[in-house]
Amino acid sequence: MAFYDHKVKTRKGEELDLSTLRGKVVLVVNTATGCGFTPQYEGIEKLYEKYHDQGFEVLDFPCNQFGKQAPGSDAEIHEFCTARYKTQFEQMSKTDVNGENELPLYTFLKKEQPEDTIDGMKNKMTMKAVEKLSTTCKNPGDIKWNFTKFLVDKEGKVVARYSPTCEPAAIDKAISELL
Repeated sequence: MAFYDHKVKTRKGEELDLSTLRGKVVLVVNTATGCGFTPQYEGIEKLYEKYHDQGFEVLDFPCNQFGKQAPGSDAEIHEFCTARYKTQFEQMSKTDVNGENELPLYTFLKKEQPEDTIDGMKNKMTMKAVEKLSTTCKNPGDIKWNFTKFLVDKEGKVVARYSPTCEPAAIDKAISELL
């Protein structure tokens, strides 16, 4: 199964066929509204605004598996993000990214890029601490925490996986080069 073979549910309950994203660069990220990394929404929105007209999309998957930091309904999460961070990209329905109920798209993404890219000793130490808090990170390749990011090229190849400590601005150059 390839990236474009997947279908996901939007926050409005509609099915999104990822084949409609063929030819675009896509950032897939699991998010939470009550996390220390939540301010990354601002950076993700800046990337979206900068590159959307050139064929860049963001797939935002709220996930409550890490510290129960994404409480509320899909509508409440969307309202928080648009009011606080002025997000314009489409949010998907809240989902699991690890475990028996994980979204098949995440099974695929983790298989394609099983390891986070983590730069710097401070970020490595932060991720070690965070990983210990995660009750759903049980298998190699599992998502360790909120705001893990996958970058997908125009052909649907998963080219990179970034840890939650990776600020969205650090991905700017990679997005630009793929566009």
